[in-house]
Amino acid sequence: MSRAPSPRPEAVVFDIGNVLIEWQPERAYDAMIGPERRAEMFAAVDLHHMNELVDRGHNFRETVYAAAEHYPEFRDEIRMWHDRWLEVAGPEMPHSVRLLRALRAEGVKVFALTNFGIGSFAVAERAWPFLTEFDRRYVSGHLGVTKPDPRIYEAVEVDGGVAPELLLFADDRPDNIAVAEARGWQGHLFETPEGWAARLVEAGLLTPEQAR
Repeated sequence: MSRAPSPRPEAVVFDIGNVLIEWQPERAYDAMIGPERRAEMFAAVDLHHMNELVDRGHNFRETVYAAAEHYPEFRDEIRMWHDRWLEVAGPEMPHSVRLLRALRAEGVKVFALTNFGIGSFAVAERAWPFLTEFDRRYVSGHLGVTKPDPRIYEAVEVDGGVAPELLLFADDRPDNIAVAEARGWQGHLFETPEGWAARLVEAGLLTPEQAR
């Protein structure tokens, strides 16, 4: 028996890392310090846990610099996570940015739902002005909770004023999508901008020409 078609979304919710900007810190560090040194550091230091603390609202510089002091053999390299943040995060993904702006031009509400720190996001939005163009932004550092905790999705539902079944959410992590869909959201596992564009066309939000 075929599933009933999803209703036309009233709001589109974008993750940011690996949806609007690239998030490949291993690749970034390969470029900054070389693959061998990077592999050694990432094996010794749980940098993703450090970043998780930042994403939960801990001070960006203090958290990174504290980790650097725990591993003095990698002190300078760890500090790059803060001092050279725009090389660790990014660059932007131009097709995804065009989709964001095309949706806004059509009057579709566009939200951001992202695991991002307070300080790191402040740096990012100065570098990439499209991060200021959302109707509403739900940044984990400000909320004190990260995806896939259900509380961050609840915050979107309560504040955004859109019924869950009318939210279309793109994220690159299956676990984040799974929690959203369990709450009744429409989900899209982001793999490429082209696939996301096709989903927006399928949802009736953009024409193929607008989605290019």
